[in-house]
Amino acid sequence: MTFKHLALAVSAAAFLLSGCASDEAKTPKHEESAHGAHEKHWDYAENGPTHWREFSKTCGEGHHQSPINIVPGKTVSLNPQYALQLDENVHTTAKVIDNGHSIKVTPKEGGYIVLNGEKFKLLQFHFHGKSEHTINGKRYDLVAHFVHQNPKTKQLAVIAVFFKEGKNNPVLDNILGNIGGEIRIDPQDLLPKDTQHYYHYIGSLTTPPCSENVQWYLLKQPDEASKEQIEAFRKYYVDNERPVQELYDRAIESN
Repeated sequence: MTFKHLALAVSAAAFLLSGCASDEAKTPKHEESAHGAHEKHWDYAENGPTHWREFSKTCGEGHHQSPINIVPGKTVSLNPQYALQLDENVHTTAKVIDNGHSIKVTPKEGGYIVLNGEKFKLLQFHFHGKSEHTINGKRYDLVAHFVHQNPKTKQLAVIAVFFKEGKNNPVLDNILGNIGGEIRIDPQDLLPKDTQHYYHYIGSLTTPPCSENVQWYLLKQPDEASKEQIEAFRKYYVDNERPVQELYDRAIESN
């Protein structure tokens, strides 16, 4: 090989390596962790909730954190400005992934909720193997968190749908059978019949960075999932719930 040919080969190799580095830099951190990178990342085990302040001070120092325990007898009447209007009835496609922390469903076209005249669009919903919020100290068998965002203010609002063991839920079958793929779905089909009664309070994300000023709505009527479906979700994640946080000076509203 001549010197000229050697120089061209080295240049080509350098170009390819630089391209790989560029692609790697675009990889989300949770995917880096899943593929064996050594960067420390939060989880529910070695770097679990007691260590989350190392990833975000708010997780350890915030006074409006989630989840919380709700005692129905100690709630106050709902402030009318926090009345919830749901319009989740959208037939759409959605990607279903295991993101390393939960099973997440991201609709191509999400519905929305209306709070005090402001629309919050559905971004995604995900599942926890047991409910993070507790009612009188008890967890539900499964929970889905519907994450919405106000496109103007960027404020978040989360609707929690509890599940108790009961009849088979065909929507959950669709999700469980297509992890890593795409499905057709109407998010409204995962909501219970009664969406007019709920608890409301102001809290935070339940994972780092634990950002606060999140509007939480917990629907009082649970939906149902079969024992087999609950077990199927727990094969992925059985302990992906954050411990209950202090209420401090917050009021829990109810209607």
